[in-house]
Amino acid sequence: MIMKASPATTLEQFKQDFPVILPIRVAWGEMDAFQHVNNVSYIRYFESARITYMEAMKMEADIKVSPVGPILGDVYCRYRRPVTYPDTLHVGTKISELHEFGFIMEYQAFSEKQQTVTTLGHCKIVMIDYRTNQKVPVEGEMLDKILKLQPELK
Repeated sequence: MIMKASPATTLEQFKQDFPVILPIRVAWGEMDAFQHVNNVSYIRYFESARITYMEAMKMEADIKVSPVGPILGDVYCRYRRPVTYPDTLHVGTKISELHEFGFIMEYQAFSEKQQTVTTLGHCKIVMIDYRTNQKVPVEGEMLDKILKLQPELK
């Protein structure tokens, strides 16, 4: 298990732990027959938070013109507490580990209704050259953008 940060005990602490936070209102239709948010929804929440992180890095223009970009290698989710409608989750995202060819992103979802972290996750991102389908190092402008958003990774 790769989780680096301990779950925050308050929303204020949570906001200090993550450079990017995406508030997501839980939709009625995301609940399942067991009357809680279905497990698949959390992977979508993580995806939305990951894209928000990339937008904070100002990567969207790069992805459209560069032959090199991020690919999701794997994703993990740990469900600590069930979430139900109505609620708003604050999904925090950060890079917790830098590797030669990619990085580990960490996620936590903080429930406004429950005032605690309900869900933990992480994923592995690999940098790929789309022309060759080969992994490439995290360096140059990409590395600079990561370190600008998270200088503590230096």
